Formats: sequence, structure tokens, C-alpha cells
Amino acid sequence: MNDSQIFLNIQKHIDLTTEERDWISAVLELSDVPKKERVVEQGRICRKLYFVESGSLRAYNSNKQGKESTIMFAVRDWWITDMYSFINQKPALLSLETLEDSRLYSLDFLALEQLLTKIPKLERFFRILFQKAYVREQLRVLDAISRTTEDRYARFVTKYPQITSKVTQKQIASYLGVTPEFLSSVKK
Repeated sequence: MNDSQIFLNIQKHIDLTTEERDWISAVLELSDVPKKERVVEQGRICRKLYFVESGSLRAYNSNKQGKESTIMFAVRDWWITDMYSFINQKPALLSLETLEDSRLYSLDFLALEQLLTKIPKLERFFRILFQKAYVREQLRVLDAISRTTEDRYARFVTKYPQITSKVTQKQIASYLGVTPEFLSSVKK
């Protein structure tokens, strides 16, 4: 496991000793999750942080009328969770669902807390990860209020080509905050 994708991901920001890798390996869970399975259910406490070894997921919120709004996607080599629920251990605002058969590492909330105490430099890794996620979401909000749907769609396709081929037009439309019909007219 020490040469797996998850350790290559961590290695981008911090160096780990063999012993530290072993400690992390001991608490990671690796699962093969079939397509269309929810790994986090809106309204239930999210107790895990996920790393996508292969496959893809989407995070979405369902309103009282059942309308889904896609908040984010995650593909190979990305981390994903319902951050609000995971950090606060309160009911999830999002559901996380696999878009295809996926292989996921998961890290339990309590195990992560113990690892952060045992391996202080992991705090640096997760700080960098969370900072980048915050910046990405801030830019997404700015795009939503300052760019046309055409521009947002073009940027999405250019920035995330690996996602575009794995999701439906309806899911892209909900991510962009438009109807599938409007997105169809934009694409023409």
C-alpha cells in the first residue's frame, strides 16, 4: 500500500517516514464501491473522509422538493467528503454518490484525529488540501456571479475534461446552476 495513489498524493506536500506510512495504512480502509452507491447520505453524520483511488463521485444536495444541486465532483487522486458534517460531526448537508464503479480509501474522523496527533506534519498536508479547496470554491462562486453560463460551461469542460466524460448533462447543469434544457441551448 505504501506506493499506492494515496501516498503519492500525500507526497506532493509532505514527506513521510516508513513508520508514519505504516500508521496511516493501519487506519485506512479500501473499498470497491459500485456505481450509483451513496457513501454519504444527506441528513446522516458523515464520519469519513474519502480519497478516490479510481472512479468518480459527485456531492449533491437535495431540497425538500427533491431537486438536486451538484456541489462538486471528485475523480481519481482527489479527496472528497461533506466537510461541514465531517468536521462538526453534525448531519450531512450533502450526499456523496459514485458515478461509476470506484475504489475509495476512507479515513474515519477519530482515526484522523489520532493521526494528526501522532504525525503533526499531516496537519500541514490537510491545511494545504483545505486551503486549495476553499480557493477553488471561492473562484467557483465568483464565476457564478460574474460569468455567463456559456463561459462557465466552457471553463468547466476545459478545466475538468476527465469529469465531463463521466457525468450526465443534467449533473453538469445542476453544478452550473441551470436547467438541462438551458445548458443544451448553450452547447449549441
